[in-house]
Amino acid sequence: MSIYEYELGLAADRVVRDLFRLKEGETLIITGDTESDLRVINATARAAFAIGGKPMVILHPSPLGVGKAADPMLPLEPLTAALSKADAWVEYNNQWLLYSTPYDLAFKENAKLRHLNLVGMNASMIVRCIGRVDFAALEAFQKAFSARLSQTKHVRITTPAGEDVEFDHAAGIPVRCRMGYAHAPGSEMLAGQISTTPEFDSVCGTIVFDGSLVPPCGKLEEPIRLAVEKGTITQIGGGPQAQEFAAWVDGFRHPQMRRLAHLSYGFNPGARLSGDIVEDERVWGSTEWGIGSVPATIVPPGYPAPSHCDGVSLHSSVWLDGRLVMEKGRLVNPELVSLAAALGKA
Repeated sequence: MSIYEYELGLAADRVVRDLFRLKEGETLIITGDTESDLRVINATARAAFAIGGKPMVILHPSPLGVGKAADPMLPLEPLTAALSKADAWVEYNNQWLLYSTPYDLAFKENAKLRHLNLVGMNASMIVRCIGRVDFAALEAFQKAFSARLSQTKHVRITTPAGEDVEFDHAAGIPVRCRMGYAHAPGSEMLAGQISTTPEFDSVCGTIVFDGSLVPPCGKLEEPIRLAVEKGTITQIGGGPQAQEFAAWVDGFRHPQMRRLAHLSYGFNPGARLSGDIVEDERVWGSTEWGIGSVPATIVPPGYPAPSHCDGVSLHSSVWLDGRLVMEKGRLVNPELVSLAAALGKA
């Protein structure tokens, strides 16, 4: 018997029934590449079929890049055509389609599409981060933390690895509380993440990734230090992985690839550092910076770039308008401490 054979069925059922609320007769596109976990893909297809849905699995060779960097290796027209007619789409690709041309065109042409980004999902991760999560308790915690972020103008973040960065929140752009519910048209993410948009030119200081950086590095063996001025990465410091990252970013020869794109806070109680970015950026008490492409759905009219990457900073301390709410990854605000305790994170 394979590990989590029984638990996987429950987790896939939660994806279909609870996160999508898939109805009888609805089409669910399940995409993956040759690096995806077929057990997760097949379990999701079975769960959709069992409730009267119409699952359609699309597998393709794994691209050598993500976002629009994947375009040259994708079956662009057939993939876009299928997504443009679907009711729902769960993305299990390891080399993700998020921000790719099929992704952009699908949402342009299909106003009803419900998308759930679960890139790199494997059997262990889906059980820990979906199947075993108390979604009601997690939602209560995330809403409380999000409410504080919504009322905040200035943020400072530090980490034991040497990060010390400050910025203002962008006016008029709402906090995105990621609960993974793909009930309505649009693009959703795995639960356990709260995302904000900084006033890009206000971001100054030092960002240190000591968890993972995807692409191109994966799980980090050494910290990567970024000097940031007015939202632009001016220096990249560290060892071989820092050099790998600098070569990757600058290889696109596009100025947006050195620009910050978003900030997220990680709060999935089942997440652990694994090298899979969809899980890593939800490690409890971490913060994550996106770099590169910014979609128009977040910041109109968008800031296009050839690709996008995400880097994780562990054990973050966070000040909201000068008040410490989290210290080295542990909540210190009394209300948040109580809500975290319900998730086993006191």
